Amino acid sequence: MYPVLKRVFDVLVAGIAVGVLSPLLLAIAMAIRMTSPGPAIFRQERAGRGGKPFMLLKFRTMRLYVDPFGPSPKSGEDPRLTRIGRFLRESSLDELPQLVNVVWGAMSLVGPRPLYVSQTAEWNERQRKRLLVKPGLTGLAQVSGRGELTVEEKLELDVRYVEQAGFGLDARILLATSMRVFRRRGIYEKRYSQAEDTRGQSPFGQNENKS
Repeated sequence: MYPVLKRVFDVLVAGIAVGVLSPLLLAIAMAIRMTSPGPAIFRQERAGRGGKPFMLLKFRTMRLYVDPFGPSPKSGEDPRLTRIGRFLRESSLDELPQLVNVVWGAMSLVGPRPLYVSQTAEWNERQRKRLLVKPGLTGLAQVSGRGELTVEEKLELDVRYVEQAGFGLDARILLATSMRVFRRRGIYEKRYSQAEDTRGQSPFGQNENKS
């Protein structure tokens, strides 16, 4: 019953949000196009439920020449960020196009954040349990530290969500997400991996620089 009702809730909330926020979405898209060359929407393949690839949508926050698989910005002063991109990241407005991903059924409002398909090969059996559910617009890891957590800590929280998923937990995550958006804490990644060496390289491979 929970999966069915969760999907109904996702479609209703995301669908209404897209309609209500459409003027804002259009305004953001226009602002991006007017202030930097390139498309307003950033598209990138990510791993969905069961590891099935899907095309994630976000407002573009980085300059056109930037490597989309490069390391995540450590601060708002990163030169790869566009003028408006910094604001979009720090306000989490860059994530709004994923409401369309939710309506289409590739994502849910709550669940583990979608990572690269290539990253799934690096996970152990327990960590792969995060693929048992749809990826989310927000999740337990995002309200528990976000950029202040390492990838290992995020993966563990993702698995914990899968093991404890229910309406009560989803409601707490959505409420905590709204509060964290206004506080703007933990936006930028401090350290990608617990095993990261002095050169900033991680055994988990490419850093995820878009979430």
